Amino acid sequence: MAAEADVIVVGGGVIGLTTAVTLAERGLRVRVLSRDAAGATTSAVAGALWWPYRIEPAERVGAWSLKTLAVYEELAASPGETGVRLVPGLHGGERFAALGPWAAELRGAVEVAEGLRVVLPLLDMPVHLAWLERRLVAAGGVVERRAVGRLAEAAERSPVVVNCTGLGARELVPDPGMRAVRGQLVLVENPGIEEWFTEADPASEATTYFFPQPGRLVLGGTARVDDERPEPDAAVAREIVARCARVRPEIADARVLGHRVGLRPVREGGVRIEAGALPDGGRLVHNYGHGGAGVTVAWGCARAAAALVG
Repeated sequence: MAAEADVIVVGGGVIGLTTAVTLAERGLRVRVLSRDAAGATTSAVAGALWWPYRIEPAERVGAWSLKTLAVYEELAASPGETGVRLVPGLHGGERFAALGPWAAELRGAVEVAEGLRVVLPLLDMPVHLAWLERRLVAAGGVVERRAVGRLAEAAERSPVVVNCTGLGARELVPDPGMRAVRGQLVLVENPGIEEWFTEADPASEATTYFFPQPGRLVLGGTARVDDERPEPDAAVAREIVARCARVRPEIADARVLGHRVGLRPVREGGVRIEAGALPDGGRLVHNYGHGGAGVTVAWGCARAAAALVG
């Protein structure tokens, strides 16, 4: 039986779709298998500010991040279509000395008393994921809503399988090094805030951030390891609003529009991008374990994985 595709990508979040687009635009017949619609993936919940956050290995993350930054800077020319905007903001308490060599490439970043001021890509993820799907289809790719119980299932339909399943890799590979880090967000009406803000509390699992998105202000956040509850926690939501309001008091009275929960796919040892063989002799390429920075490294990791596809 003839193969249905040159490559099957398993997983339809930002990593899977970006990898699929990269492969399809190189002339390969690509099919994405995803249990969930893009808007129902963890990627859709993301804030989503470009910044290497909760991701390893440090020696590779910088290059992946900067390659991705360059793409987003181009996509920001059409924000309504791509969901990518360049927005100024402040990383509270951040210092260049605490960051990797990649930080020297940030154009216009400046240290101030409060932290690091910089203009960065901020992505409206539902819009961006829909745009990625359209770009994939335009390149001849196909997205199929289908759960994959074994990678061998995909291998029956293509000689190359790319595993972009995020937390799903824990069972699918299986990879016991995968751990869920729960993030919770609150969406409120924007009381007029135009700049983003982040500040990490190294003594707790909490971070404080707010991101102005079209039609809403996204408040966060949490980073609770091995907490896989899918439903929002009301007490946590109140804490998030209170922390953000300490920075911008007008947030306290903003009308709540909704709540979101996502499980970051963190992997012991960091991102896994490597090639191997499937039992039937097919080629398997892994691209998963991006923690809290899948959006930040998506294009750099897609190109690294595509190079292993051949």
